Amino acid sequence: MVDVPARPAPPAGSAAHSPPAALSPPARLTPADHDLLLDLLGTPTAGPLETGTDGPPVRLWEAGRAFAAAAATLGLKVLRHAPPDPAVLRRDDVPLTVREAARDETFLASQPSLVLRLGPELPRQDTVMFNVHLDTVAGWWPAGFDGRRFTGRGAVDAKGPAVALLAGIRAARAAEPALGSRVGVLVQAVAGEEGGAMGTFGTRPLVEDGFTGGLNLFCEPTGHRFLPRSTASMTALVRVAGEDAVDDRPEAGHNATVLLGHIGHYLARALPPRIGDGRVCVAGLHTGERHNRVYGTGRLLLNLSYGSRPAGRAAEAALEQALREALADFTCGATGTPDLARTASDATRITSLHWYKRGLPALDGRGRAPWAEELLERHAGLTRWPDEEPAFTCDAIWMADVPDSYTAVFGPGGLDTNHAHAPGEYVDLDALDRYADEIARVLIARVRHGPPGEGADEPSDAHSAAVPGAAADRISPR
Repeated sequence: MVDVPARPAPPAGSAAHSPPAALSPPARLTPADHDLLLDLLGTPTAGPLETGTDGPPVRLWEAGRAFAAAAATLGLKVLRHAPPDPAVLRRDDVPLTVREAARDETFLASQPSLVLRLGPELPRQDTVMFNVHLDTVAGWWPAGFDGRRFTGRGAVDAKGPAVALLAGIRAARAAEPALGSRVGVLVQAVAGEEGGAMGTFGTRPLVEDGFTGGLNLFCEPTGHRFLPRSTASMTALVRVAGEDAVDDRPEAGHNATVLLGHIGHYLARALPPRIGDGRVCVAGLHTGERHNRVYGTGRLLLNLSYGSRPAGRAAEAALEQALREALADFTCGATGTPDLARTASDATRITSLHWYKRGLPALDGRGRAPWAEELLERHAGLTRWPDEEPAFTCDAIWMADVPDSYTAVFGPGGLDTNHAHAPGEYVDLDALDRYADEIARVLIARVRHGPPGEGADEPSDAHSAAVPGAAADRISPR
């Protein structure tokens, strides 16, 4: 788990900066919560973008039903449990890999998203929305729990946080009866977060259909710090389309392996300094598998993150310029090498740049809603992610253009320290208990301290009417 810096002590006698009241007893996961998490970890939910068409069946329907059944004991009702309309994947900004996979008519059918609501339909400003994804990356193994640590695919990213979220809602309801009447709760438990889908068929359709709040928290590992930013990413393919040659006559063909290797090395050195608020990942390179052949064709993949749409456009231009430089550098250096002379001569002609995905939004909510940051820091006692520390990419990008709202990424553990996307993924029970307590404090704080002009500081017992037994089955877009 990522170490969290201690909060500075408030000035003596300062009521405005007094620490938030602790829950008594603090929120904790119950044995039933432990069983739910083990059940979810034991249910493979990596989608076909992760596992391929020959992978094991994805069991997201089963996982969603188990999660919804547990949520029902807290009073959350199912508003939607279904895949989106296939039309959501026919947009220009949907990643190419997703559009290609969607040619299979069964692709979306196995990947539903779930929406739950506590209380009646309320205006957006009176609603807190939580987003958590039930799909995982590939690499499933049997779940484990030794009384201290959960292990299994999705333990920290993000089935563990999903279960802790329910424990936090339960504790908040017990401590603040107005939760669910004065302030409502939405939970999105989505598919399509992993596999490069970027939320295009999970989170985005739900956001566009109005399932959002005035305060929105995306449950991803942040070391218990709230992060009001989320980068977007673009994926580029550098392709070499030359001619093969036999190993005894390498000069007769184009050596895509050497050319792409040079391009990858050049871009890894030259491109990162030109990407102001993102990162560069020089990723997969492939030409062939044989030892006795000069491969004239091949491809190199790159992933570039960025913190705003203008920065994304600047990163595109920077990559295009750096690729031109890499080709010129190769031609200059390889022209005098007989085995590479033809490759050097034709390098620009046989090399092309293609985009698998680009043009996605990025989130930067800093300063967007001071009341929300005050609520999280002062009234809920959370620590903010430092501005100088890079953000990362998640589905929170789809909240970038939603008006009158505040969005942050917030969860236990760390993507690196807890081995998310790697063998040995885990999350400690102490981290989940702490997260449940933090969720409860956020919800209680939201009931008692709302946006300016809401009058949320009135005594909450005046608003503790029972939640209506029947609610509308869908939230109208606003």
